[in-house]
Amino acid sequence: MINSNEIKSILTEKLNAEYVAVVDDSALHAGHQASGAGGHFSVVVVSDVFADQSLVQCHRLVNDALKDELKEKIHALAIKTFTPEQWQEK
Repeated sequence: MINSNEIKSILTEKLNAEYVAVVDDSALHAGHQASGAGGHFSVVVVSDVFADQSLVQCHRLVNDALKDELKEKIHALAIKTFTPEQWQEK
């Protein structure tokens, strides 16, 4: 199993993120058939690497950063990505 801090550390390092928030949503899925296959998480990532990228490309960057964890440790991942400029506007 993986925890929120580990995910935050990986995303911060691999995406040179200036802000990462991770919420463990696993408790919301108790009893879910695949809940034993890994955790359910929501992430918000703010990084310059998302500049000039489509939403799909941004999500692929996050998925690629967590590719090893997504094999067995993470069952579901909700992703929100922003450039620093987009984050400031929010």
